[in-house]
Amino acid sequence: MAKAIMIQGTGSNVGKSMIAAGILRAARARGLNVRPFKPQNMSNNAAVTSNGGEIGRAQALQARACGVAPHTDMNPILLKPQTATGAQVIVQGQVAGHQEARDFGRNKQTLMPAVLESFRRLASECDLVVIEGAGSPAETNLRAGDIANMGFARAAGIPVILMGDIDRGGVIAQIVGTQAVLSAEDQALIKGFCVNKFRGDRSLFDAGRDDIAARTGWPSLGVLPWFEQAARLPAEDVMDLPARARSGGAGLVVAVPQLPRIANFDDLDPLAAEPAIDLRMITPGMAIPAETDLVLLVGSKSTIADLAALRASGWDIDIAAHIRRGGHVMGLCGGYQMLGRTITDAEGIEGPAGTVDGLGHLDVHTTLEPVKNLLLRDGTHLESGAPLTGYEIHMGRTDGPDCTRPWLRLGNVDDGAASRDGRVMGCYLHGIFASDAFRAAYLGGLGASSSIVFEDQVDETLDALAAHIEAYFDLDALLAAAVEIK
Repeated sequence: MAKAIMIQGTGSNVGKSMIAAGILRAARARGLNVRPFKPQNMSNNAAVTSNGGEIGRAQALQARACGVAPHTDMNPILLKPQTATGAQVIVQGQVAGHQEARDFGRNKQTLMPAVLESFRRLASECDLVVIEGAGSPAETNLRAGDIANMGFARAAGIPVILMGDIDRGGVIAQIVGTQAVLSAEDQALIKGFCVNKFRGDRSLFDAGRDDIAARTGWPSLGVLPWFEQAARLPAEDVMDLPARARSGGAGLVVAVPQLPRIANFDDLDPLAAEPAIDLRMITPGMAIPAETDLVLLVGSKSTIADLAALRASGWDIDIAAHIRRGGHVMGLCGGYQMLGRTITDAEGIEGPAGTVDGLGHLDVHTTLEPVKNLLLRDGTHLESGAPLTGYEIHMGRTDGPDCTRPWLRLGNVDDGAASRDGRVMGCYLHGIFASDAFRAAYLGGLGASSSIVFEDQVDETLDALAAHIEAYFDLDALLAAAVEIK
């Protein structure tokens, strides 16, 4: 039977996902058969699995670190925010409905059986499971019924390593304060701590590290320096988006309006990695720059609401002006739907039932439907013949005259839509820019070159992350603390 250990953090975005990926890669290099697990995740950046479901993008990256395909058991509960107070609930890869945050807080304990089922099934096929918590166990208002942090650790009998983030300041208070608010039973599960994102001379924090150990009684498993290559790995959280941009650089200017419910923004990672691309995240209050070559509208968890936000920011006017100047626009998934003439939500899937006007740059019409399409796809770029792979993760279908100008072939079916002049294009396929041949062909048509092998770069970065873990993290102590799953 496998062993397991859990990484929890003193807060969100302290680096749990990345460090878990590094631990998994390093353990795999030591010859262990490893798997990632996150009981509950909240993210609109999702990945489609080979067994026809969806999980958080971070767990897909961690699966890659393990050298295995992503599976829905790796992230059995996924919350995808649709409004300020509610989210779509995904259970073991499939949509289980929409819940307001207050209702989910009352009902989340009912999901523990599914969480434990997925965990034990995953553990049956490996030597070690590295579990990632969500947010922080110090959120005492969320402890009752918790399935993401100590609630899961207690239910499964899993020891915990607590991670703090020194970059945001106050790391001693983060870790000592977490202990102070935990119950004695929860405290007993923590077997050590580590400090992440240190910049400069690590010896300057020796006294701080020792003070944490003295105050908590927990041993230190390491003080990890800032990992400079982190931005080369797919991001889980919208908070990581600014690190993707390289505004002010030389090259083809790609402008991406950052909408409130932006989703599946891993589409940007290959473009951000290209030296010939100047990728710019456009936030509310900013105009789309006049020098933009390509406006890229990526996915959205709530297309109609994000379309309204786009208009409220004045970006509809900027996009129209960009097209008049001869610029190019591509819409992926939700962005594709926005580019059409209308979006109809007859069943009230995203909000009040009805039809809204799209931007009107593609002569197509979208109808939202309750059944979600979750597919891994292989295809071809029709203009260049370049092969590509990607995934669909959407609710709805799009039809209209511009669909008679497809630019992809998926299997035996032509797909996508383009304007008469070919400067406005859309499709439902995510992940296409990760295909090197397609990316080179498409960027070449815009006058830019491609100079990287993207997937190789991701694997090289994971290897560098594993080396970072071996150098600065006590992996031996972590493996010794792991317990056999009962």
